[in-house]
Amino acid sequence: MIQVQGVSKRYGTVEALSGINLTVARGKVLGLLGQNGAGKTTLLNIITGYLAPSQGRVLIGGHDPLLSPEAARRELGYLPEHPPLYDEMTVEEYLSFAAALRLVKREGIPAHVREIIQKTGLWEMRQRLLGHLSKGYRQRVGLAQALCGDPAVLVLDEPTVGLDPKQITEIRGLIQKLSAGRTIIFSSHILSEVRQLCDQVVILHGGQVRLDAPIANMTGDGRITLMCTLQGSQKRLIAGMSHLEGVREVRPQGNALDSVTMLITFENVALPEKQVFTLCSALGAPILHLSRVEDDLEQVFLQAISQ
Repeated sequence: MIQVQGVSKRYGTVEALSGINLTVARGKVLGLLGQNGAGKTTLLNIITGYLAPSQGRVLIGGHDPLLSPEAARRELGYLPEHPPLYDEMTVEEYLSFAAALRLVKREGIPAHVREIIQKTGLWEMRQRLLGHLSKGYRQRVGLAQALCGDPAVLVLDEPTVGLDPKQITEIRGLIQKLSAGRTIIFSSHILSEVRQLCDQVVILHGGQVRLDAPIANMTGDGRITLMCTLQGSQKRLIAGMSHLEGVREVRPQGNALDSVTMLITFENVALPEKQVFTLCSALGAPILHLSRVEDDLEQVFLQAISQ
């Protein structure tokens, strides 16, 4: 499990991240979306212990990477955007080296490396020098090193960036296989990739979480999710929305100076907008924005970053 609790990061007067809270349960895949400069890589660097937060903390399987680095690292495998490969090593040599760094028992390293090589489709390349590999195979090797030590958590920073369509499909398939029993968080610019692979989506914008919701809320299945921005008391509005007919979940997404944004998921309700209009009229709460987001991740993303 990954827990991010009130994490902020400042560089002088620049605040790269502000009050980030999120949780990824064991066996779930979280997709981290955002424009360039939104803070995705900074957040991943903090989660992996590469950077220290200015405020807040991270727990990896219950361990803080800064206070208990060895325990946290045993739980964690990390694929940065540009995998740190040694071009003069063969694939097998490099993975054996990575396994030793991950404290795999010496006598167990050969079998462990062979298993990872087969799992990541690198068997035919195992004796090839890393410097002679294509971009796609280098990404596979980077992913393979993240698996050394059999970590329960994988953090992947844009694992398909720069790949051709065939390589992207292969890496996506590999991530799907690896997600069984593992917690995975990865950043991406590709909405279809997140829709295909993830259980949960988080949208960062300006260093803040603008959306944190299950992907199932955006793919139909008899439910309708509305994104609403309303003027009024957050506590009063959430309480009112929670009592509407067919409401399954009310999830606040942000509270500006004079407005609150929330996702409201209805089940088996044909026209939920009518209920929301009626309630807001009764409460005297002006509606600033109201739209359906049940099956269009692109619409959700654009709306979230335009708030």
